[in-house]
Amino acid sequence: MGVMRRVTVSAVRIRIMAMLMAVILPAMLASCSAPGFSASAHHEAVRRSNAMSGTLDREKTPAANTDASSHDKAVKAVEAMSMQERVGQLVMAPLYAGSDPSTLQHLIADQHVGSVLVIGNWTSGTAGVAAATAALQSYAPANDQLLMATDQEGGQVQHLQGSGFDRMPSAVDQGRMTTDTLRESAAVWGSQLKSAGINVDLAPVVGTVTVDRASNDPVGALNRDFGLDAAGNAEHAKAFIEGMADSGVGSAIKHYPGLGSVTGNTDFTAEGTLDTTTTLDGAEIGAFNEALRANPSMVMMALATYQAIDPNNPAVFSSTLITDYLRGTIGFQGVITSDSMSAAALSGIEPADLGVRLVEAGGDLACIGSSDYVQPVLDGLNAKAAADASFAQKVTQSAIRVMTLKYDMGLAR
Repeated sequence: MGVMRRVTVSAVRIRIMAMLMAVILPAMLASCSAPGFSASAHHEAVRRSNAMSGTLDREKTPAANTDASSHDKAVKAVEAMSMQERVGQLVMAPLYAGSDPSTLQHLIADQHVGSVLVIGNWTSGTAGVAAATAALQSYAPANDQLLMATDQEGGQVQHLQGSGFDRMPSAVDQGRMTTDTLRESAAVWGSQLKSAGINVDLAPVVGTVTVDRASNDPVGALNRDFGLDAAGNAEHAKAFIEGMADSGVGSAIKHYPGLGSVTGNTDFTAEGTLDTTTTLDGAEIGAFNEALRANPSMVMMALATYQAIDPNNPAVFSSTLITDYLRGTIGFQGVITSDSMSAAALSGIEPADLGVRLVEAGGDLACIGSSDYVQPVLDGLNAKAAADASFAQKVTQSAIRVMTLKYDMGLAR
């Protein structure tokens, strides 16, 4: 999720280790039932390859690290929900600085919206933000509190400021810290978010800039990356995630599989948002997969299109990338959220179709930057679920993933 207001602004790929070629079989991404390739051999090859390439072992996925009881509780909770209540769990509505929290009361209390994005130029400090988040939580059921998110990356992307919030350095400056120092710093920043009622930071950016930095509007030109190679970006991302977790705040790695090779900022334009170089076996996506080892709460999908992966759909709507690769090959079973559904890059798509396309592709949580989009997204999801039983089942599975996260975070009981 980038800034929702225009900000005025004026890499070295890591080498694949030589041992990788001796380990990965050509059929690695094919079915484990391929001739001459047993299931046990497949698992061992994946395990050994993963150790070098950043792909997760199945035993170490966020889903595997989740308390099984959280999943069981989530299943029971979702079973007791109406379809409208399940749909509500899949929507993150925005509250802008200066807006009264009561403007979201109907969406939360009556339409069951389960997450809020606190966005804009908040200057009221931790006390002011805490008052707003407390009001929002009062509209939600006591046993199913809100995921309360914000964009607090540092530098030019820090939505919450004022008394009680440190002025965070840019991600590039964070990249100059040791990972131990960054983790300690992130824990401090996280504690400030926690005191303000924020439980998820939509950060860090894990993309690796592969083009001229000044021409890379969404990341490089704003110093939103750690400014390192893919391996260094991954290690710093893990430190940031772990520091936030130390203070009880979740994270969302973004923008999968990276915005470092495009020129256009998807918040503001659809031009220059075709990535022609990122591949599924490259170092750039590998940095994200390595960052998953730190157990971020969410993965945020980019709105760019990746020619070598799925030329027909932006990442946020790509089942090839979400269901087949991120969930299937990598093994991530946690919450997958979108970048802002109201961003310019998606302006050619009817708002009512946005959430539907996300869920159809295997995603879960529609993050919305414009208040006008919330109702159409809800209506689209509800209409599709009422008309299509298979889609309704996808809604149910997504709601279970969101509720599992809430139980893990102590927001549901």
